[in-house]
Amino acid sequence: MSNVIQTPTLLAAAITTALLAGCAGQATSESTAAPAAEKSMAAAPMAMAGPAPLAPLGEPPIPPDNLQSPAKIELGKILFFDPRLGGDASTGCSTCHEPDQGWAWAEDFSRGYPGTVHWRNSQTIINSAYFPRQFWAGSASSNESQARGAARGGVAGNGEADIMEARLRVIPEYVERFREAFGTQWPIVRDAWRAIASFERTLVQRDTPLDKYLLGDKSALDADQLKGKEIFEGKGGCIQCHNGAITSDQDFHNIGIPPNKRWEEDGLAQITFRFEQYAKGQTQEGYRKAKSDWGFYYRSKNAWDKGKFRTAPLRYLKYTAPYMHNGVFYTLEEVVDFYDRGGFDEDGRTTLFPENKSSLIKPLGLTDDEKGALIAFLESMSGEEMLMDKPAMPEYAPLFTLAELEAAQEAK
Repeated sequence: MSNVIQTPTLLAAAITTALLAGCAGQATSESTAAPAAEKSMAAAPMAMAGPAPLAPLGEPPIPPDNLQSPAKIELGKILFFDPRLGGDASTGCSTCHEPDQGWAWAEDFSRGYPGTVHWRNSQTIINSAYFPRQFWAGSASSNESQARGAARGGVAGNGEADIMEARLRVIPEYVERFREAFGTQWPIVRDAWRAIASFERTLVQRDTPLDKYLLGDKSALDADQLKGKEIFEGKGGCIQCHNGAITSDQDFHNIGIPPNKRWEEDGLAQITFRFEQYAKGQTQEGYRKAKSDWGFYYRSKNAWDKGKFRTAPLRYLKYTAPYMHNGVFYTLEEVVDFYDRGGFDEDGRTTLFPENKSSLIKPLGLTDDEKGALIAFLESMSGEEMLMDKPAMPEYAPLFTLAELEAAQEAK
């Protein structure tokens, strides 16, 4: 495995980006702006300051209330792969974040809990230690809360805290490992999220060709990639949202992604989609009529946030296809063509909320050579694939024999 080292508001996102990049600059915020006059006012800071320049990744931030330790990291690694930290002991973190699939899941929608299919694309956890916002709609502010939310989510882990904690307590190796990592007599489920977060903070890649170039090795990018970098920062306009050290402004934008056609023909996906509408407090009209993912709206309940999603970081994207929140594009060529058309797919489809479509999305007029160079540059944001073997799972305590039970009864 390469490059393994030993996570919530708009202001926090801006501060984190500035700290990681070692530079000033803030991208336009569209997530809280109203449609008309307020949007134009929100655009003013960007016109003055401009987006943060690309920068190499520094050391991942470690929260003071969950410091790293070898015992905690190793425990988190095992728990990450253990499906018993979920509802029916079939679905764990690695079920949707497979190391050989980009630490994500290589289908449009992620895997779901038995009887469901997830309704969004699985995002990689590589470099997630840097993200002040987790999930496509930014509903978690740290690796700890992300782990908890995924394990307990109805279409992901579907776990109950008391049941998961009880399982951990009847596995002797876990009792010992939790005691070593956290000093507790018995495993506490909250500490499981802390351990998983500690492990995820070791999944960091900082030696990509782009990082090497930005750190002074001017031979790290070839001529085609340098041309792509120029397009990324200029004609392509990519840097307006994909900026700073983590290549994301961590804001929310409607870029025109059309609905996934799978919802038209997959009954299980339709059921899951309707469940999510209900679970996220959708209005009755919205529940009945929604034909696509409404994104950040589910959190803000503002009409102008329909169809907005957190800007996806571009690091490690070489291994994380398909792309976008609903996995509608399977290649980088499709992604670049989509942006080149001004936010339309090859069938001319765009978001079902065109009134919210970002003004940053417009036809680019890229030539085939420019598209190729841009893709070459995007791939420079990935280093070697980071793989890992699944660790051995600890076993439950052996069952009592009949003789032991009889002896216990006699002792009473």
